[in-house]
Amino acid sequence: MDRFDAMQAFARVVETGSFTRAAHTLHMSKTTVSQLVQQLEARLRVKLLNRTTRKVKMTADGTVYYERVQFLLAALDDAETALSSAATAPRGRLRVDVPSPLARLLLIPALPAFHELYPDIQLDLGVSDRHVSLIDESVDCVIRGGEITDTSLVARHIGDLLLGVYAAPSYLALYGVPAHPRELQEGEHRVVGYRWARTGKALPYTLRRMGEQLEVHGRHVLAVDDGNAYLAAGQAGLGVLWLPRYMALQPVASGELVPLFEDWDIASMPLYMAYAPNRHVSRKLRVFMDWVMELMIKHGPEIAPPTR
Repeated sequence: MDRFDAMQAFARVVETGSFTRAAHTLHMSKTTVSQLVQQLEARLRVKLLNRTTRKVKMTADGTVYYERVQFLLAALDDAETALSSAATAPRGRLRVDVPSPLARLLLIPALPAFHELYPDIQLDLGVSDRHVSLIDESVDCVIRGGEITDTSLVARHIGDLLLGVYAAPSYLALYGVPAHPRELQEGEHRVVGYRWARTGKALPYTLRRMGEQLEVHGRHVLAVDDGNAYLAAGQAGLGVLWLPRYMALQPVASGELVPLFEDWDIASMPLYMAYAPNRHVSRKLRVFMDWVMELMIKHGPEIAPPTR
C-alpha cells in the first residue's frame, strides 16, 4: 500500500462524500479507492468511515485523522509547488462558503479575473447564509457578515459593510414615509425580519444622529434567513430593510427601493473570512484571501476596508 495514495483516497472520499465521485476525481477505479481506504484502516487498526448504501460519513477517529491528513497533503502540495517551476501558480481544490448576496453581486462576477490569475485553482463555492461546520463539511474558509463568535476559528477582518435603510415605493404608498426611526417601533410600520444563522433570531440595528442614538427592532410579518430572500421581500413591499449598500445600488437606481433616514448614521457590519486554526493555510487559500481583500477595497465606499 502506498501510504500517500491511501491518505489521498481517504481525504477525497470525505470531501466528495462518495467512493464513486472520489474515484472519478482521482482517475482511479472505485474498487481501487475502496481497497486503499480499507488498507489504511487495517494499518491504523481503526474504522475511519461508516459506509451505507446512501452516504459515507466519518467516524470520530476518522474526523481526527482527516484533520491531520489534510494538513499533511496541503503541506506536501506547498513543498512540491515551491520547488517546481509553478511556484507562482498555486493549484488545487479550494472549498469556500459565502453569503448568497455577496456571491451573486460581488464574488461571482469578479471570478473570471481570479481564474485568469490562478487558472489551476479549482474553486468549489458554497452559497448560503447558513451556519457551516468547516471541519465536518471539509470547508477551507467561510466569508461572513457580523461578528465571529466561534472562538475555535481564526477570523480575518476583511472589511465593513456600510448599511442603509430602504423601502419599496409600494410599501411607502401604503404606510407613508417614516420621518423618524422611532416610528418603526411605535407606529404601524413593519420591517422585514432577518434570522441570523448563529442565533435564529433577528438583531436590532443602531442608528445615531447629533448625539441621539436608538436601537430599532421593529415589527415583522415575515422573517427570512437568506439575504436574497430578504431583499426580495423588501422589494415586494413587505417591510423596511436594513441593507448593505452594495445590495441596494441596483434596486435604488431602478426605483425598486427608496433610501430612508439618510441623515442618520447606521452602525456598519464587520465582514470576516474565517478558517479552522488546525487547517494548514495553503498557498491557494492565502492567494484567495488576499484577492478577496482587494476585491472588497475596490467596492468602497459601499464596503469600507479594514485599517491596515
